[in-house]
Amino acid sequence: MTSTNEAGSFWMPPQASTVAQEVDSLFDFIMDLNYIFFFLILAMVVVFVVRYRRTQQNQLATSDLAHNTFLEASWTFGPLALCLVMFVWGFKLFTTLAVAPEGAMVVNVEAQKWRWSFQYEDGQTSDELYVPAGIPVKLVMRSKDVLHSFFVPDFRVKADVIPNRYTTLWFEAIKPGVHTIYCTEYCGKDHSQMYNKVHVLSEDEFKKKKEVGFDAEIDPVTGKPKAKDPVVYGKELYEKKGCKACHSLEAGEKLVGPSFHGLFGRTGKTVAGETYTANEEYIRESVMTPLAKVVEGFPPSMPAFQGQINDEQMNALIAFIKTLK
Repeated sequence: MTSTNEAGSFWMPPQASTVAQEVDSLFDFIMDLNYIFFFLILAMVVVFVVRYRRTQQNQLATSDLAHNTFLEASWTFGPLALCLVMFVWGFKLFTTLAVAPEGAMVVNVEAQKWRWSFQYEDGQTSDELYVPAGIPVKLVMRSKDVLHSFFVPDFRVKADVIPNRYTTLWFEAIKPGVHTIYCTEYCGKDHSQMYNKVHVLSEDEFKKKKEVGFDAEIDPVTGKPKAKDPVVYGKELYEKKGCKACHSLEAGEKLVGPSFHGLFGRTGKTVAGETYTANEEYIRESVMTPLAKVVEGFPPSMPAFQGQINDEQMNALIAFIKTLK
């Protein structure tokens, strides 16, 4: 059993993965060296200032010593040896973090301004990441727009998420709990709000969650998915799916895309000169294939949500938009 510091330390949050302890050990080793050399150099500065201070006017700085081979070798090869220790230790840890164990559970991660989405091996998707405890999980990540960076401090894992390229990382959570995901690469206006959650469940709880759907809310009494009010669910999706980053709920407020206020039933023109009416079919098409009808006066920058939103979620979004009168 891996021994971990569940309370964290002055510098670090709690250790929640199998690699966290070794990462912290290397960090502590480097920090301890910093402390030792800082106070050693500070003490030497004080001693030299006091012992070799000038005691008379026009005093010459002279010495009978040309050099000291022992001291010169010590401050050359001593730090070199310490640097080699850190290099070997760090490289060994790097190779451990770079290669996922055989048979790890694979989850595809997609980043875009300003949200994370997750797809599992059975094709299910979720807005928050769900993983079982005690099983290695490999994340295969890509970005739909700009450079992002996936970071879970409690797991001590971090990797850039790059457009037109796949990057990976892996972790094995020790026990059930909830941990925060951050984007640590500045990606635009709402970068600071691009955070999410990792839900670590027991194996049995993970299987149950998988059976009913990762985004389903379970009734603790019946053990079955709760029926959601479509309008309330639609508002949750508006926030979780990143709609709020580009579409305001205020009348006349123009962000990257048109405001949702008063959208349903509105008529307008596309950049191609076509007239549209914002009914159910138009909203569905605009979410699934947004480049089909780009609204006049707005850039064609909305990503497609085809395969990321099911019929129930689409109906909930439409129900929510209908209320914004």
